Amino acid sequence: MRLTKAFLRTYKEAPKEAEVISHQLMLRASMIRQLTRGIYTYLPLGYRVLKKIENIVREEMDRAGAQEILMPVLQPSSLWEESGRWFAYGPELMRMKDRSEREFALGPTHEEVVTDIVRNSIDSYKNLPFNLYQIQTKFRDEMRPRFGLMRGREFLMKDAYSFHLTQESLDTEYQNMKYAYERIMERCGLDYRAVEADTGSIGGDASHEFMVLADSGEDDILYSDSSDYAANIEKASSIIELVESTEEKLTRELVMTPDCKTIEDVAKFFNIPTTKTVKALLLKEVLEEGKKYFLVLVRGDLNVNMIKVKNLIGAATELEMMEEDEISDFGLIKGYVGSFEKKEGLTVILDDTVKYMRNFVVGGNKDEHHYINVNLEDLYYDIAGTIREAAEGEGSPDGKGILKIARGIEVGHIFKLGDKYSKALNATVLDENGKQQFIKMGCYGIGVSRLVSAAIEQNNDESGIIWPKSIAPYTADVIIANMKDETQVNIGEAVYNMLIGNGIEAVLDDRNERAGFKFKDADLIGFPLKIVSGKGAVNGMVEIKERKTGKSIEIKVDGILEYVKEFMAE
Repeated sequence: MRLTKAFLRTYKEAPKEAEVISHQLMLRASMIRQLTRGIYTYLPLGYRVLKKIENIVREEMDRAGAQEILMPVLQPSSLWEESGRWFAYGPELMRMKDRSEREFALGPTHEEVVTDIVRNSIDSYKNLPFNLYQIQTKFRDEMRPRFGLMRGREFLMKDAYSFHLTQESLDTEYQNMKYAYERIMERCGLDYRAVEADTGSIGGDASHEFMVLADSGEDDILYSDSSDYAANIEKASSIIELVESTEEKLTRELVMTPDCKTIEDVAKFFNIPTTKTVKALLLKEVLEEGKKYFLVLVRGDLNVNMIKVKNLIGAATELEMMEEDEISDFGLIKGYVGSFEKKEGLTVILDDTVKYMRNFVVGGNKDEHHYINVNLEDLYYDIAGTIREAAEGEGSPDGKGILKIARGIEVGHIFKLGDKYSKALNATVLDENGKQQFIKMGCYGIGVSRLVSAAIEQNNDESGIIWPKSIAPYTADVIIANMKDETQVNIGEAVYNMLIGNGIEAVLDDRNERAGFKFKDADLIGFPLKIVSGKGAVNGMVEIKERKTGKSIEIKVDGILEYVKEFMAE
């Protein structure tokens, strides 16, 4: 491609609303343009990167034995109602009606559709197992679409679904997909981790997220410094020393605590560590048929893991914070909440850490008052379990090493769905004994467009993008430093034609611009190689500079092809 004919306009600065580096650089490098919040057009350079990643994904899915299909974006509400997710999925589901007032959704995922296809297509175990995948546009009504392609309303995703008679067969395919995802990450040149994760609204009994490591990541990953254990902080567990206190139990006493609404305030007021306090969290689950209310108690120095709470109580939707009027309806006061007697309609959940405490401080259910010297038998609770959030510095749950923390961008997620959707949609086959069995399913998603952003977040410097070779829009940028110098022009043209003639993806910067301007654009866009036809052209020499390492050499024209081929093979 000749840049004189390219649809290309670069910018020195990015719009103020572009918060993360990938969003900034993709706008500046003329790779995407925003149509409206969370919706983008891919310009030629950006689209080439997207297609390269898509092709890698497709090749590895085909290699793993999956079969490509294409399912509709528009999905009838009846399928989602049948699975129970029409309401449970929440406000991210983009809903609409046709002219006949029939309800539809723009698909954020395709479990319902693919299960419907399979239940109407096969009836025998002899047809199993198999794996179907698609690369399709998805839609989610994000509350705050942000970070460019990382969190948009419209995005490109690969989703795959496997179907099995037995758990053993599902386990085998799950591992097969895990290996395929690892190959995808490696081929895209990304530093990543496969981490244990919560199954979320998709459901199932096991899942792994594929996280590209980057400081700008939205997710925290806890990993062992001495083993391969790694988990999203929502899923992570840890080992902490829990030894029952030997303190003599004292008598509970109500104490006035003016302006002490936080755990830190309370600890300072009583001159005690936060480990001697218990904090309360007031939550609700909003369902179609009504609301459920929960009071969560945990040791004061620890955080509550909302996902673990949700899983412990079997909540169907995401938990929300109670409103102040709802708190008041239970006779509770925000900032001074405790649990000493049964309150109708309020389920109290206790973290296991509290069981080991003695003579602790907790809210007194009276404005500006706390109880001191509280013990387990003083508390009322309905459920106990591990609902605390694991933290850096705690022991790895496998007993090997200490947990460290890193930031990651989720780009893929695989699930063992089991029979969640096959039961809901009555997808069965006859087994070897002629009995009806629910099909077991696996689900495997990867954000194709998100991988573009993730690659940039992990590979950039003050000058711009540093594309991994495999997904760069073009391998080499052949730059004619001075368009008025006939020798430089002729050498540049010859090098460009030689590269493309030998299957090397290259652009020719033949724009009538200053050399410095061209160099800055090349670094901003992130071409792996700059090949400069400059002052050395008179001697048949060009300069080759590697974007990632900064390595630069002068080389004769007849040595360029070998150099580039060796570079690509490294």
